[in-house]
Amino acid sequence: MSTKKIILIIGGILAVLGLIVALFVGGIFWFVFHTIGTSEAAETARTFLRQNEILKSDIGEVKDFGSFVTGNVNVQNTDGEATLNLKVIGEKRDVNATVNLSYRNNRSWRVTGATYNRDGQTVDLLRGYEPAATPTPPAN
Repeated sequence: MSTKKIILIIGGILAVLGLIVALFVGGIFWFVFHTIGTSEAAETARTFLRQNEILKSDIGEVKDFGSFVTGNVNVQNTDGEATLNLKVIGEKRDVNATVNLSYRNNRSWRVTGATYNRDGQTVDLLRGYEPAATPTPPAN
């Protein structure tokens, strides 16, 4: 067997192993994104964003969401916390939103915080455009 054939055989084996590893890693990523994207927390976040009047007044009616939902979901016993990042596609513009959710005692997920970034300004979807609370000086 010539050196050229040995190199081609080794190269072919390495290429097949590389493809198997890539498929395995890709499958793990797909599973993670799919699991987060189809979770109850993600559905609750989408429903909240579709119905939020502050968001609708700025980007128009929500037409769709991006393909990937990123973030984290932590569940311990009967309690859970989640922070999800979603791309919101509106009639006027698209924005990236962050929704914080939690549940206690196996109850449904509830939104505890939600923001999106508009032209460098963070808009709080639960409080709207209210200015940040200023600390009150202590009484003497």
